[in-house]
Amino acid sequence: MLSVCGLDSLEQLYAHLPEETKLNRPLALDPGKSEYEIYDYFKARAAENADGYASFLGAGVYSHYRPVLCDVIASRGEFLTSYTPYQAEMAQGTLTSIFEFQTMICQLTGMEVANASMYDGSTAVPEAAMMAMRITGREHIVVASSVHPEYRQVLGTYARNGRWDIDTFGYDAQSGRLNLAELEAKIGERTACVIVQSPNFFGVVEQIPAAAALAHKHGALLVVVFTEAVSLALLEPPREADIVVGELQSFAISPSYGGPFAGVMATKEKFMRQIPGRLVGETKDANGNRAFCLTLSTREQHIRREKATSNICTNQALIALTATVFLSVYGKEGLRELALQNLSKAHYLSAGLKRKFDGPFFNEFVVECGGKTPEAVNSALLEKQIVGGLPLGRFYPELADCVLLCATEMSKRAEMDLVRGTLEA
Repeated sequence: MLSVCGLDSLEQLYAHLPEETKLNRPLALDPGKSEYEIYDYFKARAAENADGYASFLGAGVYSHYRPVLCDVIASRGEFLTSYTPYQAEMAQGTLTSIFEFQTMICQLTGMEVANASMYDGSTAVPEAAMMAMRITGREHIVVASSVHPEYRQVLGTYARNGRWDIDTFGYDAQSGRLNLAELEAKIGERTACVIVQSPNFFGVVEQIPAAAALAHKHGALLVVVFTEAVSLALLEPPREADIVVGELQSFAISPSYGGPFAGVMATKEKFMRQIPGRLVGETKDANGNRAFCLTLSTREQHIRREKATSNICTNQALIALTATVFLSVYGKEGLRELALQNLSKAHYLSAGLKRKFDGPFFNEFVVECGGKTPEAVNSALLEKQIVGGLPLGRFYPELADCVLLCATEMSKRAEMDLVRGTLEA
């Protein structure tokens, strides 16, 4: 294999990688271990890491209960081994589940059409930006600094190679909400879209109607991002938006060290032909029975490449199926009750702590550490078998003394009291 590649050694194959990413030593395992002994070793280490730790870390990946039924359905061979519904008439089960997924996403977001999922929330954001540029014929993007920093990094990667023009605007220091005056100063006749997040990265619920009015005043589209999907069960849907994108990890998808997840994109019907990915539509078969098919699938495989709207040319159908089963298990009232639990537990946790922002929040909020460093607070919590919040100095130097905490339905009163006690001390 090396000879075919024109190389002399394995090291040459990895020469493009930074030195600090290379192990350059054998794995730290005792010699002579069999495969099953190594498996047992790692199984035991995993149990040590996971056993008994509570987590108050959110920031785009959330600790929610995962109903057993979700994995039971998604693991059925009919779904698990189905790569993709190319042969639509032979994949009615997959197409039916995707159609239900699209319907539920529209109900949650207040939009009129949703596609058959995206890779994840971070890649859905630049896809929305490209969609807005196709619709408006403009190439200037304005994004809020309170959008998830890693989502903005992915957007920046696309922009760098696509030569888009991106401007970032800030947040209000008191409320943590959008700085609307700065937003208005950034929008111009070249602006394709304004990208905001609600609840934003600080957990604060944004003023979507005001942002929409400013964007539309200049002929730009409004893209609304969400990372905490459970919030959609309680907050007013962002109907004023033109495109809604986000992450469904909260809907029974395991954190799994960051993926795989399922992104989502929804929009108004008038923009339907510019949405990337797949759409499943309802139709009738030759016998007049209800049936489903792929429609408006403007992907590179189906039409001329220069006319294609799909940049990421697959989706996360199996992960989206898990989210669909989750939504079916909870139903409207159950999902609302779940959201209320998240809201009330986060507000219980925040009581007595020094919040950085006074804007309304859902299940995340920013806390000042009161003279300690966030790292010191997290170290103290770790000794109590608690994973603390996210130190914000990593992304926001002006918030270096602050930590982002999250409480979900999995948070217990005794654990929340320990977190409060550690921060108050």
